[in-house]
Amino acid sequence: QVQLVESGGGLVQAGASLRLSCAASGRTFSDYSMGWFRQAPGKEREFVAAISRSGSGTNYLDSVKGRFTISRDNAKNTVYLQMNSLKPEDTAVYYCAARTARMYSSYSRREYEYDYWGQGTQVTVSS
Repeated sequence: QVQLVESGGGLVQAGASLRLSCAASGRTFSDYSMGWFRQAPGKEREFVAAISRSGSGTNYLDSVKGRFTISRDNAKNTVYLQMNSLKPEDTAVYYCAARTARMYSSYSRREYEYDYWGQGTQVTVSS
């Protein structure tokens, strides 16, 4: 079992920055690639960013490229999502998720491939 707890969400103005954190416990953090997803009211949950076990590989939703950065600190069992230049359309509940290792896939954009999920943290961007 892996427990994930997100923090760092809040209400900010457009153009501001937030850093989300996801603290993991229960099993070895470095065994998992990690992802961030988000869900806006009335919409399906969508992929935002992913990072490989070592942190050497990353992948992003096109609309957040250049603005968001996913990173991890395996010594602290924590994954981060640095969000800059926030836009109202970024408003959503943000979830972190953990994915067990695959031999030929370092990370994934597919929600169903993730095994553990946090409770979510609300990010609201006002205009």
